[in-house]
Amino acid sequence: MATTLPELRQAIDSLDDEFLRLLNERARLVQEVGKIKAQLKQPFYVPERERQILERLQGMNGGPFPTEALRSVFSEIISACLSLEHPLRVAFLGPEATFTHMAARSRFGLSARYVPAATVAGVFTEVEKGLADLGVVPIENSTEGVVNSTLDVLIDSDLCITAEIATQVSQCLLTRSGTLEGVQKVYSHPQALGQCRQWLSANLPSVAQIEVASTALAARLTRDDPVAAAVASELAGQLYDLKIAKRRIEDEVRNVTRFLVIGREPAPATGRDKTSILFSLKDSAGVLFKVLQPLSEAGVNLSRIESRPSRKKLWDYVFFIDVDGHTGEKPVQEAISALGRTCEFVKVLGSYPRADAEP
Repeated sequence: MATTLPELRQAIDSLDDEFLRLLNERARLVQEVGKIKAQLKQPFYVPERERQILERLQGMNGGPFPTEALRSVFSEIISACLSLEHPLRVAFLGPEATFTHMAARSRFGLSARYVPAATVAGVFTEVEKGLADLGVVPIENSTEGVVNSTLDVLIDSDLCITAEIATQVSQCLLTRSGTLEGVQKVYSHPQALGQCRQWLSANLPSVAQIEVASTALAARLTRDDPVAAAVASELAGQLYDLKIAKRRIEDEVRNVTRFLVIGREPAPATGRDKTSILFSLKDSAGVLFKVLQPLSEAGVNLSRIESRPSRKKLWDYVFFIDVDGHTGEKPVQEAISALGRTCEFVKVLGSYPRADAEP
């Protein structure tokens, strides 16, 4: 057994050499899998398979290598191997360094090709036109609630939700100087400003808050404005050469944002799924109760409900609900059929695995 420093380093080098050999062997096997998938016309990216691999390895880990680090390492290995099988193109709400970009990278790794879009609708367009395989868009924040622009696009899009990502969001106040001195305006996305409302009111009470399309754009604008600050991520500060005046300015300690992964193909059942549905109602007394009652009778748990104006006529609304289960399961099928009998319009947005961490 190695005991001296040179011997220990030599042992580590030998292990690294073996790691490299095994990584290349894994890559060759993945290439063979890709050939078979192409022949069978099966999807190249199967999120449930990735989840199974990561959960199996985490369950086997006896340490001392940290379990969370293990997940990061193997996520990157899977991403790199997938790029050999089929280069994955992922559209996201850009520009680079938005929280949506960070969520996409945490899910698909550094080997995917990321395609920024200026709007949520633009993300959907990239996927619809085949310019991206998948898209990532924000849907809900634990402090500020639902992202209405995403709900609005889901109403008309033919794409389906294939997965969700829940990630902890930490906001920074970024300036060129790294201090609050001389700040006359604060740029950020409306959701980010809302998440930091109390801090901004207490520390910059007379400073104008200017809403922009993304936190990354806020950082870019601040780079060129000596009297401005941005509420954005630390990554955005690094990208646009800004300094952190204050970290963790979000009002809630547990500030979680949920993102949706959208694609052209539905996700298979995993046993730990949710289904998102939208519907519009026939206007009558007690109609919402009549619509939701069959869900309870079918034994389907309703985990979330939101409403939005339909934009078709005054005071006309569509409802978005999340229920536990997959459309391949009988209780969910019965619930959808019941909705169809009482609603003017019903659309299943997708069945997909629950995120590892719920908001």
